[in-house]
Amino acid sequence: MVMTATLNQYVPAHGVRAPAGRAPALRIGATPVLVGIGAGAVAVLGLWWTNTTTISGLGDYLTHAGRITGLLAGYGAIILLGLMARVPALERGIGTDRLTRWHAMGGRYTVSMLVAHGLLITWGYAVTARTSVVGQGISLLRDYPDVLYATIGAALFVAIGVVSARAARKRMSYEAWHLMHLGTYLAIALSFLHQFSTGADFAGHKPAQIAWSTLYGVVTVLLIWYRVLTPIRQAFRHRMRVEGVRMEGPDVVSVYLTGRHLDELKAEPGQFFRWRFLTSEGWWASNPYSLSAPVSDGRLRITVKEAGGHSAQLARLQPGTKVMASGPYGAFTGGVRRRRKVLLIGAGVGITPLRTLLETLPGRPGDITLIYRARHMSDLVLRTEIEEIAFDRGARVHYLVGTREQLGGDPLGAEQLEWLVPNLQHHDVYLCGPESLTAATREALREAGVSRRRIHHESFEF
Repeated sequence: MVMTATLNQYVPAHGVRAPAGRAPALRIGATPVLVGIGAGAVAVLGLWWTNTTTISGLGDYLTHAGRITGLLAGYGAIILLGLMARVPALERGIGTDRLTRWHAMGGRYTVSMLVAHGLLITWGYAVTARTSVVGQGISLLRDYPDVLYATIGAALFVAIGVVSARAARKRMSYEAWHLMHLGTYLAIALSFLHQFSTGADFAGHKPAQIAWSTLYGVVTVLLIWYRVLTPIRQAFRHRMRVEGVRMEGPDVVSVYLTGRHLDELKAEPGQFFRWRFLTSEGWWASNPYSLSAPVSDGRLRITVKEAGGHSAQLARLQPGTKVMASGPYGAFTGGVRRRRKVLLIGAGVGITPLRTLLETLPGRPGDITLIYRARHMSDLVLRTEIEEIAFDRGARVHYLVGTREQLGGDPLGAEQLEWLVPNLQHHDVYLCGPESLTAATREALREAGVSRRRIHHESFEF
């Protein structure tokens, strides 16, 4: 079923704006970060080069290849943690969704480098000593305790990499996956001493040790500050509590929260927080949920669909329940907009950040179009609010309801989108929903002529 609502009355949206005189929040874009990471990798290779005189024979080639992969693995591991340190300037400038994809891709390379390092070093030593690879490996583990610890750390990295693979990840709850990922800290700690005690590029080289320790130290401080201390500080400052809970549809609940000085959070429409509800069954888990309404009158709201143990507990929250929230995070905001005309495409509870953007993005009547994809009418969460906002703003709303078979194909294909949205190639597009939908719709938008730079998307993959 395709339903269209073209609503022409216009009343200015009452979105939340930063107080006059407040400096814009710092944003660091993707280019300088990628350049910095690349420069660091070159410096790591330079460290190996300056400590290498001659290479001769198969044993030497294997050993030096092991040194290079080991250095790059150690560098990659700390960069992975830095990307996920929740530094606000990176979250605003690049976005959590993109940082997470970088983290996942970098994780695969780092684990590969780590495994290659262990195999190449052992093989190289075995060739030089004219012994078996297995015997050499046992000797290294027996005679060098730091190598044993590093091997345990490497095994943890591999295990984390396995559970992060898409097939395994789909079978795990967010909470279990997150708990497994905490093992990354232990894995890096176990391997750090090994780098200094037996690493040929660090042993006896003070400048290299100082530079490497500084890199690890800075990232450690960022992790502690933004992932531990900042949420605690915000909890004491804002004193958030649950005001009430309302069912929005089958397995969908809105949680209303109040607190103090919430304007200081500088939360932008489209962003999310990581929420920790301090109940006996939920205090240990921190989950990401988008705001489903702009911050207003000292109140926040999230709207969540039951997808696991933590989200299922939200319907049972009692008024007065204390809340810890870290954030806001994400670059899925009006700040990335480049064109006057905007298309919003959402599915499921991916509609929640789009609902806030629908209300707050500046525009004239007809500038903003919303496409809401759902399998059943009952899945159209916040429909009444959306239609009221669209009526006020003169926005167009299209509901695409039903299965592909019922709708005669993919309703978000390139031809269908061009039919629904005239001059589609001249729009900025905000896309939010399940990963399978966002991936397919991105391809359809590109086929329809929308520039990649004007497709802003966020998924719920962890």
